[in-house]
Parts: sequence; C-alpha cells; structure tokens
Amino acid sequence: MSARLNSAQPYVIGLFRIVIGLLFAVHGAASLFGVLGGVAGTDGGTVDAGTWPGWYAAVIQLGGGALVLLGLGTRAAALIASGSMAYAYFNVHQEAALWPIQNGGELSALFCWAFFLLVFTGSGALGLDGLLVRRASAEGGRPAADQEPATA
Repeated sequence: MSARLNSAQPYVIGLFRIVIGLLFAVHGAASLFGVLGGVAGTDGGTVDAGTWPGWYAAVIQLGGGALVLLGLGTRAAALIASGSMAYAYFNVHQEAALWPIQNGGELSALFCWAFFLLVFTGSGALGLDGLLVRRASAEGGRPAADQEPATA
C-alpha cells in the first residue's frame, strides 16, 4: 500500500498545486476585474489600481496563482504568494483577534501554508517546470533538478 501511495505522490502534489493555483488566481481576477463577484464585500467591485496593499495583493494573486497553476517557476511564485498571505494575515486580520476563526483570516493562513508547502515540494507532476527541465536535460543542457550535477 505504501509503495502505491508513494508512486502517486508526484501526481497528487501536481493536482494540489493546480487547485491551489487556480483558487488563488481566481481571487486575483475577482479583485482586479470584478469577475466572479468581484471584491469581497462589494457588489462586483474592483480594487483601485495602485492602492496599497489591495491592488498589489491582487496582482500577486493573479500572477502567482497562474504560475503555480501552470507549474512554471513554482517554488519562487509559491514563496512570494506565501509571503503575501503571511503579510495579509499578520497586518490585516490579526489586528482584529488572535485566532483565524475569530479574525476572518482562515483563507490567508491556509493559502500561506499551502504555498509554503509548495516551496519545498516543487511542482510535482503535470507542471511546466518538469517539462522544461526534462527538455533541457535531453538537449544536453543542465541536469534535471532532482539529479546531482556530474563531477569531473
């Protein structure tokens, strides 16, 4: 049983990455373009361009979410996304109360930890990161990321 679960791990991480990236990108799209209900608490509204921190957060959500969804630059995009959610939690939500259930910060906390996990696991299967590394390796370029570089 353990061997089967271990062999499925890259695919499950890949699916996890896709879902988390999609959900994050949708938040950004809603805030920037007013789609899917727009900004929470408004009637389809958007954040004003250039406003801190809302507009910048929405750009990170849309761009970072799309990169994570595609599995392209996953670790870097996930690190930036995780940091933005940590900022959102500690500077927006935690002022109201200590616990996420009390201050409305559950989503920020969950996204923060989900992206933090992806920083360490990478994109898993089904991502463009793996495809590009395999292509470069096949063309005689850099070794695959999970392989040790050859020593002379």
